[in-house]
Amino acid sequence: MKEKFMLRALENAKIAYQNGDVPVGAVVVRDGEIIAEAYNERELTGRATAHAEMLAIERASEKLGRWRLSDCEMYVTLEPCSMCAGAILNARIGKVCFALRDLRSGALGSILDLNAYPLLYKVATEEGPFADESHELLSSFFKERRAKKEK
Repeated sequence: MKEKFMLRALENAKIAYQNGDVPVGAVVVRDGEIIAEAYNERELTGRATAHAEMLAIERASEKLGRWRLSDCEMYVTLEPCSMCAGAILNARIGKVCFALRDLRSGALGSILDLNAYPLLYKVATEEGPFADESHELLSSFFKERRAKKEK
């Protein structure tokens, strides 16, 4: 089942790539059904907070009419940064499955672990499928970006 959801997150990441944004996608699942999905839209919208995870949380909250998402899971192609991890904890999301660890700014265990902070809600985390595909998408994106800067 998690493969299906991560594959959808990857499809969202590809849309971000096409839009010139860092290719990260996320979906929020409740009772085995996708209730919200998003991709990075920082370049598209000019908003620093338009990360896939933030947008997916906002859309899930709007759909359910509440901010507590403890009965939901998030599938995301890259380990969330500190801003997104903070939002995930504050939304009380039950579980986060990410395809690839972010060794530069991951905040659910790689560089930081906001889950370890003693006063916050804890979210279950799991490394999921499609790490290689997520890595390849990100590598291609940044390779193209560097090539454009060299011209």
